[in-house]
Amino acid sequence: MNINFNKNNDELVPVIIQDNETKNVLMLGYMNEEAYAQTIATGNVTFFSRTKQRLWTKGETSGNFLKLISIKNDCDKDTLLIQVNPIGPTCHTGTDTCWNEENTMTYGFLTQLEETIQNRKENQKDEKSYVASLFRKGINKIAQKVGEEAVEVVIEAKDDNEDLFLNESADLLFHYLILLQAKGYKLNDIVNVLKSREK
Repeated sequence: MNINFNKNNDELVPVIIQDNETKNVLMLGYMNEEAYAQTIATGNVTFFSRTKQRLWTKGETSGNFLKLISIKNDCDKDTLLIQVNPIGPTCHTGTDTCWNEENTMTYGFLTQLEETIQNRKENQKDEKSYVASLFRKGINKIAQKVGEEAVEVVIEAKDDNEDLFLNESADLLFHYLILLQAKGYKLNDIVNVLKSREK
Protein backbone atom coordinates (compact mmCIF):
# COMPACT_ATOMS: atom_id res chain seq x y z
CA MET A 1 0.00 0.00 0.00
CA ASN A 2 1.44 3.36 -1.03
CA ILE A 3 1.09 5.59 2.05
CA ASN A 4 2.55 9.10 2.14
CA PHE A 5 4.12 9.23 5.60
CA ASN A 6 6.17 12.33 4.73
CA LYS A 7 3.43 14.78 3.74
CA ASN A 8 3.54 16.68 7.05
CA ASN A 9 7.27 16.19 7.70
CA ASP A 10 6.54 14.26 10.90
CA GLU A 11 6.38 10.78 9.32
CA LEU A 12 2.87 10.31 10.73
CA VAL A 13 -0.51 9.78 9.10
CA PRO A 14 -3.89 10.13 10.84
CA VAL A 15 -5.79 6.88 11.30
CA ILE A 16 -9.58 6.71 11.63
CA ILE A 17 -10.71 3.63 13.52
CA GLN A 18 -14.13 2.28 12.52
CA ASP A 19 -16.05 -0.70 13.88
CA ASN A 20 -16.37 -3.18 11.03
CA GLU A 21 -19.79 -4.30 12.22
CA THR A 22 -21.58 -1.12 13.34
CA LYS A 23 -19.61 1.28 11.08
CA ASN A 24 -19.32 3.69 14.03
CA VAL A 25 -16.10 5.72 14.32
CA LEU A 26 -14.34 4.67 17.52
CA MET A 27 -11.25 6.86 17.71
CA LEU A 28 -8.52 8.76 15.87
CA GLY A 29 -4.85 7.93 16.16
CA TYR A 30 -1.58 8.27 14.26
CA MET A 31 0.75 5.78 12.62
CA ASN A 32 4.26 5.87 11.31
CA GLU A 33 5.67 3.19 9.00
CA GLU A 34 6.76 1.01 11.92
CA ALA A 35 3.32 1.14 13.57
CA TYR A 36 1.71 0.26 10.24
CA ALA A 37 4.06 -2.70 9.76
CA GLN A 38 3.44 -3.97 13.29
CA THR A 39 -0.32 -3.68 12.79
CA ILE A 40 -0.08 -5.81 9.64
CA ALA A 41 2.22 -8.35 11.30
CA THR A 42 0.25 -8.83 14.53
CA GLY A 43 -3.36 -8.11 13.51
CA ASN A 44 -3.65 -5.75 16.49
CA VAL A 45 -3.84 -2.04 15.65
CA THR A 46 -0.68 -0.25 16.75
CA PHE A 47 -0.23 3.51 16.81
CA PHE A 48 2.62 5.91 17.29
CA SER A 49 1.93 7.78 20.52
CA ARG A 50 2.84 11.45 20.14
CA THR A 51 2.85 11.95 23.92
CA LYS A 52 4.91 8.86 24.77
CA GLN A 53 6.98 9.11 21.59
CA ARG A 54 6.84 5.37 21.05
CA LEU A 55 4.78 2.63 19.44
CA TRP A 56 1.60 1.85 21.33
CA THR A 57 -0.64 -1.14 20.69
CA LYS A 58 -4.21 -0.39 21.73
CA GLY A 59 -5.02 -2.86 24.49
CA GLU A 60 -1.44 -3.58 25.53
CA THR A 61 -2.32 -2.80 29.16
CA SER A 62 -6.14 -3.00 29.22
CA GLY A 63 -6.62 -6.02 26.97
CA ASN A 64 -9.08 -3.99 24.89
CA PHE A 65 -7.42 -4.70 21.56
CA LEU A 66 -8.53 -3.49 18.15
CA LYS A 67 -8.46 -6.56 15.92
CA LEU A 68 -7.58 -5.60 12.35
CA ILE A 69 -10.16 -6.32 9.65
CA SER A 70 -9.12 -4.04 6.78
CA ILE A 71 -7.11 -0.93 5.91
CA LYS A 72 -8.10 1.63 3.29
CA ASN A 73 -5.98 4.53 2.06
CA ASP A 74 -7.70 7.80 1.12
CA CYS A 75 -7.47 9.57 -2.25
CA ASP A 76 -4.42 11.63 -1.18
CA LYS A 77 -2.71 8.56 0.29
CA ASP A 78 -2.16 10.34 3.61
CA THR A 79 -5.07 9.18 5.82
CA LEU A 80 -6.01 5.61 6.71
CA LEU A 81 -9.41 4.16 7.47
CA ILE A 82 -8.97 1.02 9.54
CA GLN A 83 -11.91 -1.25 10.17
CA VAL A 84 -11.63 -3.32 13.32
CA ASN A 85 -13.33 -5.73 15.65
CA PRO A 86 -12.98 -3.99 19.04
CA ILE A 87 -12.38 -6.17 22.08
CA GLY A 88 -14.03 -4.18 24.86
CA PRO A 89 -14.32 -0.39 25.14
CA THR A 90 -12.07 1.66 22.88
CA CYS A 91 -11.58 4.84 24.92
CA HIS A 92 -9.18 4.93 27.88
CA THR A 93 -12.08 6.38 29.90
CA GLY A 94 -13.95 3.09 29.54
CA THR A 95 -16.51 4.26 26.96
CA ASP A 96 -17.18 2.50 23.66
CA THR A 97 -15.87 5.43 21.62
CA CYS A 98 -13.69 8.47 22.25
CA TRP A 99 -16.82 10.60 21.75
CA ASN A 100 -18.56 8.99 24.74
CA GLU A 101 -21.09 7.23 22.49
CA GLU A 102 -22.40 3.69 22.65
CA ASN A 103 -21.09 1.52 19.85
CA THR A 104 -24.43 0.06 18.89
CA MET A 105 -25.79 -0.98 15.53
CA THR A 106 -28.16 1.54 13.99
CA TYR A 107 -30.15 1.49 10.78
CA GLY A 108 -30.56 5.20 10.12
CA PHE A 109 -34.19 6.20 9.67
CA LEU A 110 -35.46 2.74 10.68
CA THR A 111 -33.77 3.13 14.07
CA GLN A 112 -35.43 6.53 14.49
CA LEU A 113 -38.76 4.95 13.57
CA GLU A 114 -38.20 2.20 16.14
CA GLU A 115 -37.56 4.86 18.78
CA THR A 116 -40.82 6.62 17.85
CA ILE A 117 -42.72 3.32 18.08
CA GLN A 118 -41.15 2.62 21.46
CA ASN A 119 -42.18 6.08 22.66
CA ARG A 120 -45.78 5.41 21.57
CA LYS A 121 -45.69 2.03 23.30
CA GLU A 122 -44.58 3.69 26.53
CA ASN A 123 -47.22 6.42 26.20
CA GLN A 124 -50.29 4.44 25.20
CA LYS A 125 -52.66 7.03 26.63
CA ASP A 126 -51.99 9.32 23.66
CA GLU A 127 -55.46 9.36 22.08
CA LYS A 128 -54.20 10.91 18.84
CA SER A 129 -51.55 8.28 18.15
CA TYR A 130 -52.42 5.43 15.79
CA VAL A 131 -49.49 3.37 17.08
CA ALA A 132 -50.52 3.88 20.70
CA SER A 133 -54.04 2.76 19.81
CA LEU A 134 -52.67 -0.48 18.33
CA PHE A 135 -50.70 -1.19 21.50
CA ARG A 136 -53.84 -0.55 23.57
CA LYS A 137 -55.75 -3.09 21.46
CA GLY A 138 -53.11 -5.73 22.08
CA ILE A 139 -51.03 -8.32 20.26
CA ASN A 140 -53.92 -9.93 18.38
CA LYS A 141 -54.86 -6.67 16.67
CA ILE A 142 -51.23 -5.86 15.83
CA ALA A 143 -50.63 -9.34 14.40
CA GLN A 144 -53.85 -9.06 12.40
CA LYS A 145 -52.67 -5.76 10.88
CA VAL A 146 -49.37 -7.37 9.83
CA GLY A 147 -51.30 -10.17 8.17
CA GLU A 148 -53.57 -7.73 6.34
CA GLU A 149 -50.63 -5.66 5.11
CA ALA A 150 -48.77 -8.79 3.97
CA VAL A 151 -51.76 -9.87 1.87
CA GLU A 152 -51.98 -6.38 0.34
CA VAL A 153 -48.27 -6.50 -0.58
CA VAL A 154 -48.80 -9.84 -2.33
CA ILE A 155 -51.79 -8.47 -4.25
CA GLU A 156 -49.91 -5.36 -5.36
CA ALA A 157 -46.83 -7.41 -6.31
CA LYS A 158 -48.95 -9.15 -8.96
CA ASP A 159 -50.02 -5.84 -10.50
CA ASP A 160 -48.00 -3.14 -12.25
CA ASN A 161 -48.69 -0.15 -10.01
CA GLU A 162 -45.29 0.59 -8.46
CA ASP A 163 -46.60 3.34 -6.16
CA LEU A 164 -49.21 1.05 -4.60
CA PHE A 165 -46.67 -1.75 -4.21
CA LEU A 166 -44.14 0.53 -2.49
CA ASN A 167 -46.78 2.07 -0.23
CA GLU A 168 -48.15 -1.31 0.83
CA SER A 169 -44.57 -2.52 1.41
CA ALA A 170 -43.95 0.49 3.64
CA ASP A 171 -47.17 -0.27 5.55
CA LEU A 172 -46.07 -3.87 6.04
CA LEU A 173 -42.63 -2.90 7.34
CA PHE A 174 -44.13 -0.27 9.64
CA HIS A 175 -46.61 -2.68 11.20
CA TYR A 176 -43.96 -5.40 11.43
CA LEU A 177 -41.75 -3.06 13.48
CA ILE A 178 -44.72 -2.49 15.78
CA LEU A 179 -45.27 -6.24 16.10
CA LEU A 180 -41.60 -6.78 16.95
CA GLN A 181 -41.81 -4.31 19.82
CA ALA A 182 -45.11 -5.78 20.99
CA LYS A 183 -43.21 -9.07 21.33
CA GLY A 184 -40.26 -7.36 23.06
CA TYR A 185 -37.85 -7.37 20.12
CA LYS A 186 -36.24 -4.93 17.72
CA LEU A 187 -34.93 -5.02 14.19
CA ASN A 188 -31.42 -5.84 15.39
CA ASP A 189 -32.68 -9.12 16.87
CA ILE A 190 -33.88 -10.18 13.42
CA VAL A 191 -30.63 -9.07 11.81
CA ASN A 192 -28.71 -11.24 14.29
CA VAL A 193 -30.83 -14.27 13.33
CA LEU A 194 -30.12 -13.61 9.65
CA LYS A 195 -26.41 -13.27 10.36
CA SER A 196 -26.41 -16.58 12.21
CA ARG A 197 -27.70 -18.22 9.02
CA GLU A 198 -24.92 -16.75 6.87
CA LYS A 199 -22.77 -19.38 5.22
